[in-house]
Amino acid sequence: MAASDAPTVTSDSVSPAARRRVSARVGGIAESATLAVDAKAKALKAAGRPVIGFGAGEPDFPTPAPIVEAAAAACAEARNHRYTPAAGLPELREAVAAKTARDTGYQVKPSQVLITNGGKQAVYQAFATIVDPGDEVLLPAPYWTTYPEAIGLAGGVPVEVQSDETTGYLVTVEQLEAARTPRTKVLLFCSPSNPTGAVYSREQVEAIGRWAVEHGIWVITDEIYEHLTYDGAEAVSMPVVVPELADTCIVVNGVAKTYAMTGWRVGWLIGPDDVIKAASNYQSHLTSNVCNVAQRAALAAVSGSLDAVADMRAAFDRRRQTIVKMLSEIPGVNCPTPQGAFYVYPSVKGLLGKEIRGVRANTSVELAALVLEHAEVAVVPGEAFGTPGYFRLSYALGDEDLVTGVTRMAELLREAE
Repeated sequence: MAASDAPTVTSDSVSPAARRRVSARVGGIAESATLAVDAKAKALKAAGRPVIGFGAGEPDFPTPAPIVEAAAAACAEARNHRYTPAAGLPELREAVAAKTARDTGYQVKPSQVLITNGGKQAVYQAFATIVDPGDEVLLPAPYWTTYPEAIGLAGGVPVEVQSDETTGYLVTVEQLEAARTPRTKVLLFCSPSNPTGAVYSREQVEAIGRWAVEHGIWVITDEIYEHLTYDGAEAVSMPVVVPELADTCIVVNGVAKTYAMTGWRVGWLIGPDDVIKAASNYQSHLTSNVCNVAQRAALAAVSGSLDAVADMRAAFDRRRQTIVKMLSEIPGVNCPTPQGAFYVYPSVKGLLGKEIRGVRANTSVELAALVLEHAEVAVVPGEAFGTPGYFRLSYALGDEDLVTGVTRMAELLREAE
């Protein structure tokens, strides 16, 4: 057929589906707000501006030396140059089971452990494995930015359950019950919390777990900050205090926060055998095995001493006290004292609508942009976590940068009129 004889294709003859370049499922995903803020801060810093970033939830410490040494040795071993089981190295699954019993009292078999490419993949695969389209997931807010996106990708419907500083950013059984419908299948639970640092008491964890059992609701519990608690607070694992929940509970965890291993990308799921088997089948097609060298490093981490973890926690505690004190002295800012993780989540509602350097910020997004431009400090606005009117600041950065950054921000915000 000559070119002149080819049928003419007009925009009207192409279906909407054919015109769509990106699928609706993926096109609807929002960029990670925390990573976006961190990337912008780093770009400005690379351009010569002295930006201090409070955006990323990433320890500023190097990974402990014995873990790095284990990885270096693993590079030279030929067995790590090949495919390994998709569910994880058998010895790492066994070590994670042992570490879980040691740290939380939760007794599980290695077959109940699935090693994933970081905690984010663990979260996504947990929802993908048990959520069907239309299932509702109760999502306490403020929430980590990835949770609603992972729920949506699985076809689920996030149902936000709001909390604020007046309740210590904790939700109650009564609130969960009010949000429950016949379509409710899962509760997402995170303690210590990202972004607030809130920690539920043993009594609160037990009450929520028993409510979930009573109504046949699954619990996905994110325990990534289990070792980072302060002032006598305790990170309680829900299936430990409510053993009858174990058959409808998935625990998400990893090495990133505890061992300063964010870049190594090793996390895991713990759950009932049938769920872990199904998630392993899925992972066999999604990624195959996690990087073997990173798995060997994780093996050294979870099998080794927690001394380095204790040192990091002491530093975080010192920074926590400093940042809370400094933020609390800023007019219009209300900063509760977190009991876990390495974040503060102050309310900045008292500053909204006020003018600073000729700009009136009516939202925490606008106020964060103003702080970045004029104080050269990067924070994440509360809109990213489902609660406008707040900032999240990570205090997992050096003491000097922390003081300098908050001082700059305070000087700017005190100009509010």
